[in-house]
Amino acid sequence: MTLDATVPQSAPQAAPPTAGRIAVVVKGYPRLSETFIAQELLGLQQAGLDFAIVSLRHPTDPAIHDLHREITAPVIYLPEYLHQEPLRVLRGLGWAVARSHRFARLLGIFLRDLRRDATRNRVRRLGQACVLAREMPADFTWIYSHFLHTPGSVARYAAVLRALPWSASAHAKDIWTTPHWELAEKLGAARWVATCTGVNQRHLARLSPRPDDVHLVYHGLDFRRFPPAPRRPPRDGRDPADPVRLISVGRAVEKKGYPVLLDALKQLPDDLNWRFDHYGGGSLRTELQAAGGRLGERVHWHGAQPRSAIIAALAAADLFVLTPIIAADGDRDGIPNVLMEAMALGLACVTTRVSAIPELVADGETGLLVAPDDAEAVAGALASLITHPADRAEMGAAGAVRVREAFEFRVWLPRLLDLLADRRAEARSRP
Repeated sequence: MTLDATVPQSAPQAAPPTAGRIAVVVKGYPRLSETFIAQELLGLQQAGLDFAIVSLRHPTDPAIHDLHREITAPVIYLPEYLHQEPLRVLRGLGWAVARSHRFARLLGIFLRDLRRDATRNRVRRLGQACVLAREMPADFTWIYSHFLHTPGSVARYAAVLRALPWSASAHAKDIWTTPHWELAEKLGAARWVATCTGVNQRHLARLSPRPDDVHLVYHGLDFRRFPPAPRRPPRDGRDPADPVRLISVGRAVEKKGYPVLLDALKQLPDDLNWRFDHYGGGSLRTELQAAGGRLGERVHWHGAQPRSAIIAALAAADLFVLTPIIAADGDRDGIPNVLMEAMALGLACVTTRVSAIPELVADGETGLLVAPDDAEAVAGALASLITHPADRAEMGAAGAVRVREAFEFRVWLPRLLDLLADRRAEARSRP
């Protein structure tokens, strides 16, 4: 199995050249479901970059990760809804209008967007951008957004008002649910876009007027934060007092495919003894709990948890399962970080061939890949690995090696640092 790009061979040794501070625009901060963003921010901080986090939403999760506690960058919360802070929004709009030439330029972009997407959300993006442009200190020289959809619009609009370059990282939903016209325009306007899978890179490069400015930068993991893979007992599903422990981590949303997984669990042979634990929040969680009701006490729902709790749960499990699908609106996963975390802890994985998952999981080597929406195939893969602990152990060991060789965060971080260091004096935004 080969990667879509040559794996860099050196970790960052020093901070790259800087030319002022960076505004990092995110949807919400902090968020339990976005460990990859927290990990990146901490890596940038440790590399010596000076940045502030600009959040479009206030936090709603009940806890935070250990990574969030180590990030010391200031956080600017923009008005989540414009009517909640009208004076702040009016000051931002007045400041923008006073920059008549830049505002006229922005207004042309915004009106073109609004004609094609006449939504309240589009107006909110303009208001948030005006607030950001007004309140951003003068020493900020670059705007970098995580996600191309809403954060990308705010970053783009604010960059026009401040005459700054901007760039973005694209991940999953923002790529597959954003209209092609909008993706193409943002890819042309941003200095560069980084994305976390080869599948994403190829898709965005086809839409971009400058395909060479779409870069592959895997998220990866900082394996110093993970304990060695534990030795697991050879449970094989025959002992009712010691069932095989199945685990899944993911938000209860359509693209995660949990109804398929629940159907698969119902199809497992009656004489197999197993326990299933799910970790994650999400809008469909109550619905899933009801659907899984007849599975009884073998299924346990734990809700959203910090990564320390997830790592402990993965270490105690025997087999990881996640069954992503392509949602009705086109949304899909890239490479779920939880698959990397499970492999780092020596777990074999049962998952689907959706999107870029095959870039990580090698079928028959580090886990089993099945077609999406195929509960029978998922059940067969689970039954095979439940009853063959030696196969689980072999795949888990191979997965732990693979993920460390190809997805080490400190090896991939220099690519992002190099991109962010490209802040030459002649740089200008491309709205």
